[in-house]
Amino acid sequence: MGTDGTETEQRQPVMADVAKLAGVSHQTVSRVLNGAPHVRPDTRDRVLAAIRELDYRPNSAARALVTRRSQTLGVVSFDSTLYGPAAMLEGIEQAARSAGYFVSVTSLRSLDGRSVQEAVDRLRDQGVEGVVVIAPQTSAVSAVARLSTSVPLVAVGSGDQIQVPMVSVGNLSGAEAATRHLLDLGHRTVHHVAGPANWLESRDREEGWRRTLEAAGAVVPHVERGDWSARSGYQAGLRIAELRDVTAVFCANDHMALGLLRALHEAGRSVPGDISVVGFDDIPEAAYFSPPLTTVRQDFGELGRRALELLVEGLEGTTRSRAHVQISPEMVLRRSVGPVGRR
Repeated sequence: MGTDGTETEQRQPVMADVAKLAGVSHQTVSRVLNGAPHVRPDTRDRVLAAIRELDYRPNSAARALVTRRSQTLGVVSFDSTLYGPAAMLEGIEQAARSAGYFVSVTSLRSLDGRSVQEAVDRLRDQGVEGVVVIAPQTSAVSAVARLSTSVPLVAVGSGDQIQVPMVSVGNLSGAEAATRHLLDLGHRTVHHVAGPANWLESRDREEGWRRTLEAAGAVVPHVERGDWSARSGYQAGLRIAELRDVTAVFCANDHMALGLLRALHEAGRSVPGDISVVGFDDIPEAAYFSPPLTTVRQDFGELGRRALELLVEGLEGTTRSRAHVQISPEMVLRRSVGPVGRR
């Protein structure tokens, strides 16, 4: 209470308070906060203990004025309700935290050139030091290629079409592995439920599927195209269930595989007794489908982490302008596949 009987606002601790409690100089506290190497371990421990006791929070705005570094990175994302982009964002945020950076995210409904440029400009106005663009669509690739910005930039999921550092998953090799696995089980061919035609990963997975069938001399069936949703997989499954010669299906993602499984079940087609099914992504629920889904796992968190690492390297001037990190997917075998049954 103040002398006039009113409540006084509690003062927030400052760096001088930390220095006094720890019995060190103001400069020593600053060195500890900035991760300077030449601080004795016992001194660092005392300073950190004082920070915890006082619940001291450094003034990031003031630090930015002194260091001319905001310690903030920007992310331009699209439809973060989808499992992949959301998991990538989590990976980016965790890696940023470990590297001592904050993250500012802008999520767009459309990844056209104007929207992406405006998003990057807004992030630059916030003082970000670099930007990660999650660019899974062909329109996004064109937008990134035309970006005008002076800050370091990294793209995720953009293939080889742009001249900036990028991180992607081996969609082609993953689709090839899934298709080859089904052929090795004795299936004469493999049907495919593809993703949207304007998504790069959908194109790569379809190409990997087609290339593997052609190399094996197998018939390349008509492609059923979905929109990544379980509903579109269900609709494709209703059409596939009417084809009595189908024994194997590769779905471009797990959600469409889920819809396909339901349609086959309703049509009285057993999995894997009549038809084997493989998905792509290995979403957390895939192991609990009925039956548990064989799928191609891509590590979305690792994609995000590697993108953040490339961006930080760019800030330090150690990343080549055409650096391309590709993360290999892996097959996860469960009970939705089997050898061709007696028909």
